[in-house]
Amino acid sequence: MRPYFFFSYARRDYEAEDAFVDQFFNDLRDELGLIEPAAGADEIAYRDTERLRLGDNWEQQLARMLARCRTMVALYSPAYFASLYCGKEWTAFRGRVRRHEELAGDVVPALVPVLWESLPDALPDEVLKIQYVQQGMGETYVRSGLRDLLRTDPLGAEYRQVVRVVAERIRDAAARRLTELPDFDLGAVRGYFPVAPAVRPAPTAGMVRLFVAAGRASDPPPGRGAERAPDGAVPGQAGPGAAPAQPGPARRGGWYGAKPWHWAPYHPPTHPSLVVRAQQVITAAGHTTTLEEVAPGLGEWLDRAREDNQVSVLLVDPWVAGSDAYRTALREYDEQNHPVTGVMVPVGSGDPAAGPERDALWAGVRGVFRRSWLRRSDPEQLFRVAVPRESFDNQLTIMVTVAQNKLMDDNFDWGDDGDGAVFGLGPGGAEAGPAMPGLAVPAWPPGPRRSPDGAAVPLKGDQDDVR
Repeated sequence: MRPYFFFSYARRDYEAEDAFVDQFFNDLRDELGLIEPAAGADEIAYRDTERLRLGDNWEQQLARMLARCRTMVALYSPAYFASLYCGKEWTAFRGRVRRHEELAGDVVPALVPVLWESLPDALPDEVLKIQYVQQGMGETYVRSGLRDLLRTDPLGAEYRQVVRVVAERIRDAAARRLTELPDFDLGAVRGYFPVAPAVRPAPTAGMVRLFVAAGRASDPPPGRGAERAPDGAVPGQAGPGAAPAQPGPARRGGWYGAKPWHWAPYHPPTHPSLVVRAQQVITAAGHTTTLEEVAPGLGEWLDRAREDNQVSVLLVDPWVAGSDAYRTALREYDEQNHPVTGVMVPVGSGDPAAGPERDALWAGVRGVFRRSWLRRSDPEQLFRVAVPRESFDNQLTIMVTVAQNKLMDDNFDWGDDGDGAVFGLGPGGAEAGPAMPGLAVPAWPPGPRRSPDGAAVPLKGDQDDVR
């Protein structure tokens, strides 16, 4: 097997937003199949999650495919450059390209970078030598990467153009037959990254971290059935003569999908989900966003965001606020001090407007946010409940602006410079910042390992980290 491309990506990107990574991989494979119809389905792409099976030696198989695939698509992101094994894959394939140049005198651009999201400020020189954007890929891609295109317009012309450009690049490079490598030990490869922990991207006051707590179609909250909208239609279903619904996960009553971020409480939905709507509001105000699910340890993540000069917003489904999945994390937030974090709890279409059902729903929210509930009418507007569709965009914009202003005040830590003037930086100065994270697996049996050039390489303590 000599697949057209090896798909190299960071596990952290996949775990955070698996649907987006999956969509790009599938779309790229399909597009390449269209422009190279002679290629069989198994020849198009290699991706570890699809090819590794129970009992496989994953490191050995990755090395074999890096040695044989015609090109490698590298999904560039901060997580990619913080991954030891992504660094090994990148370095091994880059070494293969250079070896081919030395043997054949032919420079084959077989390492194809794809900008997934904005990159760290400091990158290895070898990485910077390879161009990762080109004319015709669109302003959004060049500015913030493919992930933002998938979030805002996953079926749009700009996204399809990027997929087409990458597929054509793979086709052209694959036609030039890159020299294969002999068998080598991937664990012995000394990668160009991760970037040293001391190198930290400059903090950005324009980053907003979104955390979502919401139901799933596979496990809808009790009482949240397929109720009808005011026009009598079942939410999420198209009526006679209506335009087809946008492609997406199957929903329970139109409110929920396969993931919490598919939650769409407002009907008829004007955006694919509340999260997408929130991201559009935030990016329209000039900020960038990240997305995570509310989980235990939320308080630590919020503290980390504040240290990195980032504000946070929690989007909470009132039907699941007190559920086993979210109660502990949300109470942890409520009992701590997070001055640059906002909370929005929408009131959805079909939610009870009066009576015992309404009282019970909001009593559950009040029981989780015992302290924050007292701030629901504060003028700073960082805790808002029963937010209707008509005011969601405006309230979110105000919330983010207030949080950003409080962050700026927080960072101006008054101190005396000796001349009577006061100045300074608050927590999270330029020298601060945690080390890059990594996962560890048990050490491999000791013994000589060999790099792509055939030389024996001694074991190193950091070779047991995985993506």
